[in-house]
Amino acid sequence: MSEIKVNKISPRTACGTTTLGDSGDTFTLPSGTTMTVASGATITNSGTASGFGATGETSWDTTVKTTGTFTATAGVGYFLNTTGGVITVNLPAGAAGSSVALADYAGTWQTSNVTVSPNGAEKMGGVNADITLSTQGQAVTFVYIDGTQGWVNVLDSTSNVRGATFVAATGGNAIVTNGDYKTHIFTGPGTFTVSSTSSTPADNKVDYFVVAGGGGGFGGGGGAGGFRAFSTAPGSNSPLNNSGASPNTEITVSATGYPITVGSGGAGTPASSPVYCAPAAVAGTVSTFSTVTSAGGGRAGAYAPSGGTPAGTGGNGGSGGGGGYLQSGGASMPGGTGNTPPVSPPQGQNGGTGQHVPGVWGAAGGGGGAGAVGTNATPGPGASIGGAGSYIADSFVGPTAPSYGTPGPVSSTRYFAGGGSAGPAAASAGGGGVNNGNGTANTGGGAGGGTPSGSGGSGIVMIRYKFQ
Repeated sequence: MSEIKVNKISPRTACGTTTLGDSGDTFTLPSGTTMTVASGATITNSGTASGFGATGETSWDTTVKTTGTFTATAGVGYFLNTTGGVITVNLPAGAAGSSVALADYAGTWQTSNVTVSPNGAEKMGGVNADITLSTQGQAVTFVYIDGTQGWVNVLDSTSNVRGATFVAATGGNAIVTNGDYKTHIFTGPGTFTVSSTSSTPADNKVDYFVVAGGGGGFGGGGGAGGFRAFSTAPGSNSPLNNSGASPNTEITVSATGYPITVGSGGAGTPASSPVYCAPAAVAGTVSTFSTVTSAGGGRAGAYAPSGGTPAGTGGNGGSGGGGGYLQSGGASMPGGTGNTPPVSPPQGQNGGTGQHVPGVWGAAGGGGGAGAVGTNATPGPGASIGGAGSYIADSFVGPTAPSYGTPGPVSSTRYFAGGGSAGPAAASAGGGGVNNGNGTANTGGGAGGGTPSGSGGSGIVMIRYKFQ
């Protein structure tokens, strides 16, 4: 072995550069050697350097390790990418002061772990056993102390310090943006397709608003479609907001497609003589998103002959249809039962009762709405108002909120799922129809009563999430 002894190495020209060795060469500084770099001088490492830090420090190898097994070098830190599978790291033979550092490259150690094995009979924290690293975003530094404790973890970061990612999705008949949130609005069937999810699990919980189709009218008003919502949107929110209910009403999305069903309104009944021979009104159909199903609105009850008929009773559904009335006799025809099938908070209310008193005009009941029952009939040439719908905050759909739903008594909100009115009554908040009229499209409003009678309004589905 050749040996050169000098006191100083300097470049040939002032402020020049001196290169040590060629590519692939190794320079070793023996134990106890001190190397001094003059003030103002710069050492540039174009290769791999290890062991140049103080005891326990490391130099990082930026060639990312992927699946498989490798043996670490003392004094080196490694970035481990377990996206493709688990990794096993064999530690080198221990020497006091040696260090090895490991860091989660892709934030995937929680799903694909890293196994760290000591060399032979050596120990990790005083035990001769492998350890598993399974925390997302973790970084650790092991320093070899002695034969008793072996390798000891002296630095451990368990925080996932990374730039945030968010939900990205497509689908819907319209997409509106309000601040950091997007809302996908389905006025017809489609697919809500999530292409990526957030690195923050809480941001994968989406808000939803699902309203079914309203029931058709006949004598009484049609019941409104079921109203179900989960919303963290600021501002006024409906009492039917599921965010205050059981946690099983929450929906956390993953990167997949979610089929969306938007319920159609039920058909009403055309004019017929005698009216009780006309086809019965039809219930609305369901709207769905993921595990949430809103029931179609109940059909309205018919004008019925003497002695009554099941068709005279309002149908059950998201909200119940209004009851019809008998052509003779004084018996009442009850409205349908809302919140059928039952959910909490309730998705709708009962329909009103219809009644006829001999010698006096008969009247039918108003359809139930999401927020109120349909009114009962007052015998005579009067009218029964459908139950009011319920509402979501304007902030759920942002600047375009006036394009959806109807106004109502609570400001800065939009109303949906109003019951149909029977007779020449005012429309209920939420798109319910009036005498002989249809429920408003994409509100889930029940149809107005009378003959001919209207059809229920179609439903709507909205999904809101944080996108930035």
